[in-house]
Amino acid sequence: MRILLFVCLFWSILGCKNPSNSGPGQTAGEPTPPVLSARPELPDWAKNAVLYELNIRQFSPDGNFNGVTRELPRLKDLGIDIVWLMPIHPIGKERRKGTLGSPYSVVDFKAVNPDFGTEDDLRNLVQKAHELGLKVILDWVPNHTSWDAVWKKEHPEYYTKYNGDFTVPINEHGKPINDWSDICDLDYNNPETRKAMIDAMQYWVRRCDIDGFRCDMAGLVPNDFWASVRPALDTVKPMFMLSEWQDEPQHFNSCFQANYGWKWKDITKDIWTGKQDAQALDTLLRFLNDFYPETYSQLYFTQNHDENSWSGTETELYGNSAEVMNVLAWTWQGLPMIYCGQEDGLNRRLKFFDRDPIRWKKYGRTGFFQRLNDLKHNNQAIWTGKYGGELVKFASSDEQNIYAFGREKNNDKVIVIANLSKFSKTVTVQPDADFEGAYANVFGSNTMQVTKEMQISLKAWEYLVLTNK
Repeated sequence: MRILLFVCLFWSILGCKNPSNSGPGQTAGEPTPPVLSARPELPDWAKNAVLYELNIRQFSPDGNFNGVTRELPRLKDLGIDIVWLMPIHPIGKERRKGTLGSPYSVVDFKAVNPDFGTEDDLRNLVQKAHELGLKVILDWVPNHTSWDAVWKKEHPEYYTKYNGDFTVPINEHGKPINDWSDICDLDYNNPETRKAMIDAMQYWVRRCDIDGFRCDMAGLVPNDFWASVRPALDTVKPMFMLSEWQDEPQHFNSCFQANYGWKWKDITKDIWTGKQDAQALDTLLRFLNDFYPETYSQLYFTQNHDENSWSGTETELYGNSAEVMNVLAWTWQGLPMIYCGQEDGLNRRLKFFDRDPIRWKKYGRTGFFQRLNDLKHNNQAIWTGKYGGELVKFASSDEQNIYAFGREKNNDKVIVIANLSKFSKTVTVQPDADFEGAYANVFGSNTMQVTKEMQISLKAWEYLVLTNK
């Protein structure tokens, strides 16, 4: 009832139009309120999807939309389903960092960065992606703009005042984030700010047929705003919505189908450095299942633009454990992601405020990711969240170092046995009876018979991935 009342109020305020024809008993031109489920649900095409974060500035020698479009067939062959484009908008010059500035310092939400090309170039990119069966989502920056933004000049009332003046973004504790000096905070207490932001998001769905948004710092924006975003966008086209935030479980009730698995990222890095062991994943899973609604899904990755530029390369952060942690990202329970360059073994921190193109070589890790992507697509056991099978932990003789589990959905089964330590291990693993039977080795040519008690030998950071189909 609360959702229905809100949708009706929202429609009366925004006066949105439904692009479809009017239905029976409906006057032509009247908006049709969207039919919303109790909670946001992943689109069918996202339930077994793999994301690819694409840094437009660094992805190709061109550093533009056309450089991305040219590589779409390769990404399709890699097994990607969703291409996430980092922010596409013009970048502020006032208080700019570096020579080109941060893509997250937005001048105009309804324009494209001229360094990347034109709106027609973006539209062509999305069209070519759709022809290949790929989806495209935009990185959206709702919390702030650049200091020289169009809105700041034309609508200063859209902005937060702190001690009587414009301010850098305010954190969740009400304090300015001073090292974010190149951006200016938006005020969501003003209904006109909300209306303008929703209008800007709808603009790209209508103009370029994009398929969703990855929403930057989503938790710094009130959740009741996100509850209004969902019906507004769904009137144009159902969206895939990803929140870059982990501390607001109500995001899954308002707008978002997935959020960031920051805790997973931190724990897997700690396992590599020895600060935590395999049992930390059990603790994490219990926490997530208690903290979030049943419908939650999380994005898992070993690299993204922040990790790569500011924390370290995959080798720096994960060392010899990188492959096994990616195996977990694909099979544990989440929505997996590749950051541009990982399929080539990128081992360099890309500059964030300057041009620093990836120096592509021979795409040496393509085969590794293709096998994981094929498994994700074709075995429902490891589909994302509730759309896959429940994770069933297997007992082993070394719980601190060996992480063994199975997942099953509609008779599809996957078993993962991983050595999360720097030492070779020979252990006894006891799969549940439901998982006994013959399996193919995803990363080998052999088959294995899974029994109720198995002795397994694994080298440091080695893994075994088995599938029954």
